[in-house]
Amino acid sequence: MSNYVVTNPATGDVGPSFASATDAEVMEAIEAADLAHKDFSHRTTVAERARLMQRVADLHVERRKHLADLIVREMGKPVEVALGEVDFAAEIYGYYATHGEAFLADEPIDLLAGEGSAFMRNASLGVLIGVMPWNFPYYQVARFAGPNLVLGNTILLKHASQCPESAAAIEQIFADAGFPAGAYQNLYVSSDQVADMIADPRVCGISLTGSEAAGAAVAEVAGRNLKKVVLELGGSDPFILLSTDNIDEAVDAAVSARLINSGQACNAAKRFIIIGDLFDHFMELFTAKIGGVTPADPTVSSTTMGPLSSLGAAENLEEQLQRAEAQGATAVLRGRRDGAFFSPSVLTDVSPQSDAYREEFFGPVAAIYRVEDEAEAIKVANDTAFGLSCYLFTTDAVQALRVADLIEAGMIFINGSLLDSAELPFGGVKRSGFGREQGRLGIAEFANKKLIRILR
Repeated sequence: MSNYVVTNPATGDVGPSFASATDAEVMEAIEAADLAHKDFSHRTTVAERARLMQRVADLHVERRKHLADLIVREMGKPVEVALGEVDFAAEIYGYYATHGEAFLADEPIDLLAGEGSAFMRNASLGVLIGVMPWNFPYYQVARFAGPNLVLGNTILLKHASQCPESAAAIEQIFADAGFPAGAYQNLYVSSDQVADMIADPRVCGISLTGSEAAGAAVAEVAGRNLKKVVLELGGSDPFILLSTDNIDEAVDAAVSARLINSGQACNAAKRFIIIGDLFDHFMELFTAKIGGVTPADPTVSSTTMGPLSSLGAAENLEEQLQRAEAQGATAVLRGRRDGAFFSPSVLTDVSPQSDAYREEFFGPVAAIYRVEDEAEAIKVANDTAFGLSCYLFTTDAVQALRVADLIEAGMIFINGSLLDSAELPFGGVKRSGFGREQGRLGIAEFANKKLIRILR
Protein backbone atom coordinates (compact mmCIF):
# COMPACT_ATOMS: atom_id res chain seq x y z
CA MET A 1 0.00 0.00 0.00
CA SER A 2 1.32 3.44 -0.89
CA ASN A 3 2.26 6.01 1.74
CA TYR A 4 1.40 8.78 -0.69
CA VAL A 5 -2.05 9.76 0.54
CA VAL A 6 -3.71 13.16 0.84
CA THR A 7 -5.12 13.70 4.35
CA ASN A 8 -6.55 17.14 5.02
CA PRO A 9 -5.25 18.15 8.49
CA ALA A 10 -8.02 20.71 8.96
CA THR A 11 -10.87 18.26 8.46
CA GLY A 12 -9.31 14.81 8.71
CA ASP A 13 -10.78 13.92 5.31
CA VAL A 14 -8.77 11.34 3.42
CA GLY A 15 -8.34 12.06 -0.27
CA PRO A 16 -6.70 10.21 -3.12
CA SER A 17 -3.70 7.91 -2.79
CA PHE A 18 -0.98 7.41 -5.36
CA ALA A 19 0.74 4.17 -6.23
CA SER A 20 4.38 3.86 -5.23
CA ALA A 21 6.88 3.26 -8.00
CA THR A 22 8.18 -0.26 -8.43
CA ASP A 23 11.92 -0.88 -8.40
CA ALA A 24 11.76 -1.47 -12.15
CA GLU A 25 10.02 1.87 -12.66
CA VAL A 26 12.71 3.59 -10.60
CA MET A 27 15.43 2.09 -12.80
CA GLU A 28 13.53 3.22 -15.90
CA ALA A 29 13.32 6.75 -14.47
CA ILE A 30 17.06 6.87 -13.79
CA GLU A 31 17.75 5.65 -17.32
CA ALA A 32 15.42 8.27 -18.79
CA ALA A 33 17.05 11.01 -16.71
CA ASP A 34 20.52 9.89 -17.77
CA LEU A 35 19.58 9.83 -21.45
CA ALA A 36 17.85 13.20 -21.11
CA HIS A 37 20.97 14.69 -19.56
CA LYS A 38 23.19 13.54 -22.40
CA ASP A 39 20.84 15.15 -24.92
CA PHE A 40 19.47 18.07 -22.91
CA SER A 41 22.76 19.32 -21.52
CA HIS A 42 24.86 18.88 -24.63
CA ARG A 43 22.39 19.92 -27.31
CA THR A 44 20.80 22.99 -25.73
CA THR A 45 22.32 26.29 -24.70
CA VAL A 46 21.91 27.94 -21.32
CA ALA A 47 19.76 30.57 -23.04
CA GLU A 48 17.44 27.90 -24.42
CA ARG A 49 17.09 26.25 -21.04
CA ALA A 50 16.49 29.63 -19.43
CA ARG A 51 13.60 30.29 -21.82
CA LEU A 52 12.01 27.01 -20.76
CA MET A 53 12.50 28.00 -17.13
CA GLN A 54 10.77 31.32 -17.70
CA ARG A 55 7.79 29.36 -19.01
CA VAL A 56 7.83 27.33 -15.77
CA ALA A 57 7.65 30.62 -13.85
CA ASP A 58 4.79 31.86 -16.02
CA LEU A 59 2.81 28.65 -15.57
CA HIS A 60 3.11 28.95 -11.79
CA VAL A 61 1.55 32.38 -12.04
CA GLU A 62 -1.17 31.19 -14.42
CA ARG A 63 -2.06 28.22 -12.19
CA ARG A 64 -1.46 29.86 -8.83
CA LYS A 65 -4.99 29.36 -7.47
CA HIS A 66 -5.07 25.67 -8.39
CA LEU A 67 -1.58 25.10 -7.00
CA ALA A 68 -2.41 26.92 -3.78
CA ASP A 69 -5.61 24.95 -3.26
CA LEU A 70 -3.65 21.70 -3.47
CA ILE A 71 -1.35 22.52 -0.55
CA VAL A 72 -4.17 24.00 1.52
CA ARG A 73 -5.71 20.54 1.35
CA GLU A 74 -2.48 18.55 1.68
CA MET A 75 -0.78 20.29 4.61
CA GLY A 76 -3.17 22.94 5.92
CA LYS A 77 -1.39 26.06 4.68
CA PRO A 78 -3.70 29.13 4.83
CA VAL A 79 -4.82 29.98 1.31
CA GLU A 80 -3.29 33.47 1.16
CA VAL A 81 0.01 32.09 2.48
CA ALA A 82 -0.19 29.30 -0.10
CA LEU A 83 -0.68 31.82 -2.88
CA GLY A 84 2.35 33.71 -1.61
CA GLU A 85 4.42 30.54 -1.73
CA VAL A 86 3.44 29.87 -5.33
CA ASP A 87 4.39 33.44 -6.21
CA PHE A 88 7.77 33.05 -4.49
CA ALA A 89 8.44 29.82 -6.40
CA ALA A 90 7.64 31.65 -9.65
CA GLU A 91 10.04 34.42 -8.61
CA ILE A 92 12.84 31.90 -8.08
CA TYR A 93 12.29 30.22 -11.44
CA GLY A 94 12.19 33.62 -13.11
CA TYR A 95 15.35 34.70 -11.31
CA TYR A 96 17.36 31.82 -12.77
CA ALA A 97 15.75 32.28 -16.16
CA THR A 98 16.95 35.89 -16.13
CA HIS A 99 20.38 35.48 -14.55
CA GLY A 100 21.38 31.93 -15.48
CA GLU A 101 23.48 32.90 -18.49
CA ALA A 102 25.47 35.46 -16.52
CA PHE A 103 25.99 33.09 -13.59
CA LEU A 104 27.21 30.30 -15.88
CA ALA A 105 29.43 32.39 -18.14
CA ASP A 106 33.04 31.31 -18.53
CA GLU A 107 35.28 32.72 -15.80
CA PRO A 108 38.69 33.88 -17.12
CA ILE A 109 41.77 33.13 -15.01
CA ASP A 110 44.76 35.46 -15.03
CA LEU A 111 47.84 33.33 -15.56
CA LEU A 112 50.84 34.04 -13.36
CA ALA A 113 53.23 32.98 -16.10
CA GLY A 114 53.34 31.18 -19.42
CA GLU A 115 51.65 31.51 -22.76
CA GLY A 116 48.05 31.02 -23.71
CA SER A 117 44.93 31.38 -21.57
CA ALA A 118 42.77 29.61 -19.02
CA PHE A 119 39.19 29.77 -17.81
CA MET A 120 36.64 27.94 -15.71
CA ARG A 121 33.58 26.61 -17.50
CA ASN A 122 30.43 25.67 -15.57
CA ALA A 123 29.23 22.28 -16.81
CA SER A 124 26.41 20.11 -15.58
CA LEU A 125 27.08 16.97 -13.55
CA GLY A 126 24.20 14.78 -14.66
CA VAL A 127 21.29 13.17 -12.82
CA LEU A 128 20.39 14.68 -9.43
CA ILE A 129 17.99 13.47 -6.75
CA GLY A 130 15.93 15.97 -4.77
CA VAL A 131 14.29 14.87 -1.51
CA MET A 132 11.85 17.58 -0.49
CA PRO A 133 9.65 18.25 2.59
CA TRP A 134 5.98 19.00 3.06
CA ASN A 135 6.19 22.42 4.70
CA PHE A 136 6.92 24.43 1.53
CA PRO A 137 5.93 22.08 -1.31
CA TYR A 138 6.60 24.53 -4.18
CA TYR A 139 9.30 26.82 -2.81
CA GLN A 140 11.65 23.99 -1.77
CA VAL A 141 11.44 22.38 -5.20
CA ALA A 142 11.96 25.71 -6.99
CA ARG A 143 15.23 26.53 -5.28
CA PHE A 144 16.61 23.08 -6.18
CA ALA A 145 15.16 22.42 -9.62
CA GLY A 146 15.29 25.97 -10.99
CA PRO A 147 19.06 26.51 -11.02
CA ASN A 148 19.96 22.92 -11.80
CA LEU A 149 17.79 22.57 -14.89
CA VAL A 150 19.13 25.87 -16.24
CA LEU A 151 22.62 24.47 -15.64
CA GLY A 152 21.67 21.33 -17.58
CA ASN A 153 21.34 18.73 -14.84
CA THR A 154 18.27 16.49 -14.82
CA ILE A 155 16.06 15.93 -11.80
CA LEU A 156 14.50 12.98 -10.01
CA LEU A 157 12.23 14.42 -7.34
CA LYS A 158 11.01 12.52 -4.28
CA HIS A 159 8.49 14.73 -2.53
CA ALA A 160 6.97 14.28 0.91
CA SER A 161 4.41 11.50 1.13
CA GLN A 162 1.63 13.87 2.16
CA CYS A 163 2.10 16.09 -0.90
CA PRO A 164 1.47 13.78 -3.86
CA GLU A 165 -0.95 16.05 -5.72
CA SER A 166 1.27 19.13 -5.60
CA ALA A 167 4.25 16.97 -6.56
CA ALA A 168 2.39 15.75 -9.66
CA ALA A 169 1.31 19.30 -10.50
CA ILE A 170 4.93 20.48 -10.48
CA GLU A 171 5.97 17.66 -12.81
CA GLN A 172 3.12 18.59 -15.17
CA ILE A 173 4.28 22.20 -15.26
CA PHE A 174 7.79 21.20 -16.37
CA ALA A 175 6.32 18.99 -19.08
CA ASP A 176 3.92 21.71 -20.25
CA ALA A 177 6.76 24.25 -20.27
CA GLY A 178 8.56 22.17 -22.87
CA PHE A 179 11.27 20.39 -20.91
CA PRO A 180 12.10 17.08 -22.61
CA ALA A 181 10.93 13.74 -21.26
CA GLY A 182 13.20 12.60 -18.45
CA ALA A 183 14.49 16.06 -17.55
CA TYR A 184 12.21 16.40 -14.50
CA GLN A 185 10.51 13.34 -13.05
CA ASN A 186 8.37 13.02 -9.93
CA LEU A 187 8.74 9.67 -8.19
CA TYR A 188 6.59 8.22 -5.42
CA VAL A 189 9.30 6.17 -3.72
CA SER A 190 10.34 4.95 -0.28
CA SER A 191 13.44 5.89 1.69
CA ASP A 192 14.94 2.48 0.89
CA GLN A 193 14.43 3.12 -2.80
CA VAL A 194 16.11 6.53 -2.44
CA ALA A 195 19.15 4.82 -0.93
CA ASP A 196 19.31 2.47 -3.91
CA MET A 197 18.97 5.41 -6.28
CA ILE A 198 21.85 7.24 -4.61
CA ALA A 199 24.05 4.18 -5.07
CA ASP A 200 23.31 4.03 -8.80
CA PRO A 201 26.41 5.17 -10.74
CA ARG A 202 24.28 7.30 -13.08
CA VAL A 203 23.22 9.54 -10.17
CA CYS A 204 25.69 12.37 -9.50
CA GLY A 205 24.31 14.28 -6.54
CA ILE A 206 21.57 14.60 -3.91
CA SER A 207 19.87 17.57 -2.31
CA LEU A 208 17.72 17.02 0.77
CA THR A 209 15.66 19.38 2.84
CA GLY A 210 14.29 17.69 5.95
CA SER A 211 15.10 16.38 9.40
CA GLU A 212 18.51 15.73 10.90
CA ALA A 213 17.83 12.00 10.83
CA ALA A 214 16.89 12.03 7.16
CA GLY A 215 19.90 14.17 6.32
CA ALA A 216 22.29 11.89 8.18
CA ALA A 217 20.86 8.81 6.45
CA VAL A 218 21.18 10.35 3.00
CA ALA A 219 24.67 11.71 3.69
CA GLU A 220 25.81 8.28 4.90
CA VAL A 221 24.72 6.55 1.71
CA ALA A 222 26.05 9.37 -0.45
CA GLY A 223 29.40 9.28 1.35
CA ARG A 224 29.80 5.57 0.77
CA ASN A 225 29.12 6.18 -2.91
CA LEU A 226 31.18 9.38 -3.23
CA LYS A 227 28.24 11.56 -4.27
CA LYS A 228 27.93 15.30 -3.74
CA VAL A 229 25.28 16.29 -1.16
CA VAL A 230 23.52 19.51 -0.18
CA LEU A 231 21.61 19.35 3.11
CA GLU A 232 19.18 21.88 4.55
CA LEU A 233 18.08 20.51 7.91
CA GLY A 234 16.57 21.78 11.15
CA GLY A 235 16.98 25.03 13.00
CA SER A 236 16.42 26.58 16.40
CA ASP A 237 17.02 30.11 15.28
CA PRO A 238 17.62 32.87 17.84
CA PHE A 239 15.86 36.23 17.80
CA ILE A 240 18.13 38.61 19.70
CA LEU A 241 16.82 41.97 20.95
CA LEU A 242 19.60 44.19 22.29
CA SER A 243 18.06 47.64 21.76
CA THR A 244 15.22 49.26 19.85
CA ASP A 245 13.63 52.63 19.20
CA ASN A 246 10.27 50.95 18.59
CA ILE A 247 9.41 47.97 20.79
CA ASP A 248 6.10 47.43 18.97
CA GLU A 249 7.87 46.95 15.65
CA ALA A 250 10.34 44.55 17.25
CA VAL A 251 7.49 42.53 18.75
CA ASP A 252 5.64 42.46 15.42
CA ALA A 253 8.78 41.14 13.75
CA ALA A 254 9.23 38.54 16.49
CA VAL A 255 5.68 37.22 16.19
CA SER A 256 5.95 37.06 12.39
CA ALA A 257 9.27 35.25 12.63
CA ARG A 258 7.82 32.66 15.04
CA LEU A 259 4.52 32.03 13.26
CA ILE A 260 5.74 31.79 9.67
CA ASN A 261 4.00 28.78 8.10
CA SER A 262 2.10 28.22 11.36
CA GLY A 263 5.45 27.84 13.12
CA GLN A 264 6.55 25.01 10.82
CA ALA A 265 9.67 26.43 9.21
CA CYS A 266 13.28 25.49 9.79
CA ASN A 267 14.27 29.18 9.66
CA ALA A 268 11.50 30.44 11.93
CA ALA A 269 12.69 32.23 15.08
CA LYS A 270 12.24 29.81 17.95
CA ARG A 271 14.40 31.15 20.81
CA PHE A 272 13.92 34.79 21.84
CA ILE A 273 16.90 36.27 23.65
CA ILE A 274 16.00 39.61 25.21
CA ILE A 275 18.26 42.12 26.97
CA GLY A 276 17.32 42.64 30.60
CA ASP A 277 15.97 46.20 30.50
CA LEU A 278 13.59 45.30 27.62
CA PHE A 279 12.58 41.86 28.84
CA ASP A 280 9.44 42.65 30.85
CA HIS A 281 7.99 45.02 28.25
CA PHE A 282 8.78 42.60 25.42
CA MET A 283 7.22 39.69 27.32
CA GLU A 284 4.02 41.63 27.94
CA LEU A 285 3.60 42.77 24.34
CA PHE A 286 4.79 39.54 22.72
CA THR A 287 2.58 37.27 24.81
CA ALA A 288 -0.46 39.44 24.16
CA LYS A 289 0.15 39.64 20.42
CA ILE A 290 0.99 36.00 19.76
CA GLY A 291 -1.82 34.93 22.07
CA GLY A 292 -4.23 36.88 19.90
CA VAL A 293 -3.49 34.68 16.90
CA THR A 294 -6.00 31.86 16.65
CA PRO A 295 -5.61 28.96 14.22
CA ALA A 296 -8.55 28.79 11.86
CA ASP A 297 -9.94 27.33 8.65
CA PRO A 298 -7.11 27.54 6.07
CA THR A 299 -9.53 27.97 3.18
CA VAL A 300 -10.69 31.35 4.52
CA SER A 301 -8.70 34.26 3.09
CA SER A 302 -8.46 36.09 6.43
CA THR A 303 -6.77 33.12 8.16
CA THR A 304 -3.10 33.71 8.94
CA MET A 305 -2.46 30.52 10.89
CA GLY A 306 -3.92 27.15 9.99
CA PRO A 307 -3.61 23.70 11.53
CA LEU A 308 -0.32 21.91 11.86
CA SER A 309 0.51 19.67 8.94
CA SER A 310 -1.02 16.54 10.44
CA LEU A 311 -2.63 15.13 13.55
CA GLY A 312 0.65 13.36 14.30
CA ALA A 313 2.58 16.63 14.14
CA ALA A 314 0.17 18.24 16.61
CA GLU A 315 0.38 15.28 18.97
CA ASN A 316 4.18 15.40 18.86
CA LEU A 317 4.17 19.11 19.68
CA GLU A 318 1.80 18.51 22.59
CA GLU A 319 4.13 15.82 23.95
CA GLN A 320 7.10 18.22 23.67
CA LEU A 321 5.24 20.89 25.60
CA GLN A 322 4.20 18.50 28.35
CA ARG A 323 7.77 17.28 28.68
CA ALA A 324 9.12 20.85 28.80
CA GLU A 325 6.73 21.71 31.63
CA ALA A 326 7.59 18.52 33.49
CA GLN A 327 11.27 19.49 33.26
CA GLY A 328 10.70 22.93 34.80
CA ALA A 329 9.66 25.28 32.01
CA THR A 330 6.92 27.81 32.78
CA ALA A 331 4.13 28.15 30.22
CA VAL A 332 3.37 31.87 30.37
CA LEU A 333 0.95 31.16 27.54
CA ARG A 334 -0.19 27.56 27.10
CA GLY A 335 -1.37 26.50 23.67
CA ARG A 336 -4.19 24.01 23.36
CA ARG A 337 -4.67 21.32 20.76
CA ASP A 338 -7.91 20.66 18.90
CA GLY A 339 -7.20 17.91 16.42
CA ALA A 340 -4.37 19.24 14.26
CA PHE A 341 -5.05 22.84 15.31
CA PHE A 342 -2.66 24.18 17.95
CA SER A 343 -2.74 27.66 19.47
CA PRO A 344 0.55 29.45 20.32
CA SER A 345 2.57 28.85 23.47
CA VAL A 346 5.22 30.94 25.23
CA LEU A 347 7.76 29.30 27.55
CA THR A 348 10.17 30.79 30.06
CA ASP A 349 12.52 29.18 32.60
CA VAL A 350 13.77 26.69 30.00
CA SER A 351 16.77 25.13 31.70
CA PRO A 352 19.91 24.14 29.78
CA GLN A 353 19.41 20.71 31.32
CA SER A 354 15.97 20.23 29.75
CA ASP A 355 15.14 18.64 26.42
CA ALA A 356 13.36 21.84 25.37
CA TYR A 357 16.63 23.77 25.50
CA ARG A 358 18.17 21.54 22.84
CA GLU A 359 15.38 20.40 20.56
CA GLU A 360 13.48 22.15 17.78
CA PHE A 361 9.81 23.02 18.31
CA PHE A 362 8.23 22.63 14.86
CA GLY A 363 5.09 24.54 15.66
CA PRO A 364 3.92 27.75 17.36
CA VAL A 365 6.00 27.52 20.54
CA ALA A 366 8.34 30.36 21.57
CA ALA A 367 11.00 30.04 24.29
CA ILE A 368 12.03 33.37 25.88
CA TYR A 369 15.40 33.94 27.57
CA ARG A 370 16.53 36.95 29.58
CA VAL A 371 20.18 38.03 29.23
CA GLU A 372 22.07 40.87 30.86
CA ASP A 373 24.50 41.89 28.13
CA GLU A 374 25.70 41.33 24.59
CA ALA A 375 28.17 38.63 25.56
CA GLU A 376 25.51 36.55 27.29
CA ALA A 377 23.17 36.98 24.33
CA ILE A 378 25.82 35.60 21.98
CA LYS A 379 26.55 32.73 24.33
CA VAL A 380 22.90 31.69 24.56
CA ALA A 381 22.34 32.15 20.81
CA ASN A 382 25.27 29.88 19.97
CA ASP A 383 24.45 27.26 22.61
CA THR A 384 22.66 25.01 20.15
CA ALA A 385 23.54 22.22 17.75
CA PHE A 386 21.84 24.16 14.97
CA GLY A 387 23.14 27.06 12.93
CA LEU A 388 20.67 28.11 10.25
CA SER A 389 19.74 31.76 10.72
CA CYS A 390 19.58 34.51 13.34
CA TYR A 391 17.41 37.61 13.73
CA LEU A 392 19.29 40.45 15.41
CA PHE A 393 17.72 43.73 16.54
CA THR A 394 19.82 46.68 17.69
CA THR A 395 20.00 50.42 17.13
CA ASP A 396 23.82 50.29 17.17
CA ALA A 397 25.17 49.64 13.65
CA VAL A 398 28.64 48.80 14.93
CA GLN A 399 27.23 46.36 17.45
CA ALA A 400 25.07 44.75 14.76
CA LEU A 401 28.04 43.74 12.63
CA ARG A 402 30.16 42.82 15.66
CA VAL A 403 27.51 40.43 16.95
CA ALA A 404 26.75 39.12 13.45
CA ASP A 405 30.40 38.11 13.11
CA LEU A 406 30.19 36.08 16.33
CA ILE A 407 26.90 34.27 15.70
CA GLU A 408 27.32 30.69 14.45
CA ALA A 409 24.75 30.65 11.66
CA GLY A 410 24.57 30.65 7.90
CA MET A 411 22.30 33.69 7.67
CA ILE A 412 21.98 36.84 9.80
CA PHE A 413 19.02 39.21 9.42
CA ILE A 414 19.48 42.57 11.12
CA ASN A 415 16.46 44.62 12.21
CA GLY A 416 14.00 42.65 10.13
CA SER A 417 12.38 39.25 9.65
CA LEU A 418 10.91 37.31 6.72
CA LEU A 419 13.44 38.93 4.38
CA ASP A 420 14.11 35.89 2.15
CA SER A 421 14.41 36.59 -1.56
CA ALA A 422 15.42 34.69 -4.68
CA GLU A 423 18.82 36.39 -4.90
CA LEU A 424 19.79 35.66 -1.28
CA PRO A 425 21.71 32.41 -0.61
CA PHE A 426 19.98 30.08 1.86
CA GLY A 427 21.73 27.54 4.09
CA GLY A 428 23.30 26.86 7.46
CA VAL A 429 26.17 25.40 9.44
CA LYS A 430 26.55 22.89 12.27
CA ARG A 431 23.65 20.42 12.35
CA SER A 432 21.54 22.66 10.13
CA GLY A 433 23.37 21.20 7.16
CA PHE A 434 25.76 22.40 4.48
CA GLY A 435 25.68 23.84 0.99
CA ARG A 436 23.65 26.77 -0.28
CA GLU A 437 20.50 27.21 -2.34
CA GLN A 438 19.15 30.32 -4.07
CA GLY A 439 21.13 33.25 -5.37
CA ARG A 440 24.36 32.92 -7.33
CA LEU A 441 25.61 30.17 -5.01
CA GLY A 442 22.57 27.99 -5.66
CA ILE A 443 23.50 27.34 -9.28
CA ALA A 444 27.10 26.43 -8.40
CA GLU A 445 26.52 23.56 -5.95
CA PHE A 446 26.04 20.86 -8.61
CA ALA A 447 28.24 22.37 -11.31
CA ASN A 448 31.42 20.85 -12.64
CA LYS A 449 33.78 23.82 -12.39
CA LYS A 450 35.78 22.64 -15.35
CA LEU A 451 39.22 24.13 -15.93
CA ILE A 452 40.14 24.71 -19.55
CA ARG A 453 43.80 25.64 -20.11
CA ILE A 454 44.91 26.59 -23.61
CA LEU A 455 48.55 26.84 -24.49
CA ARG A 456 48.19 28.02 -28.09
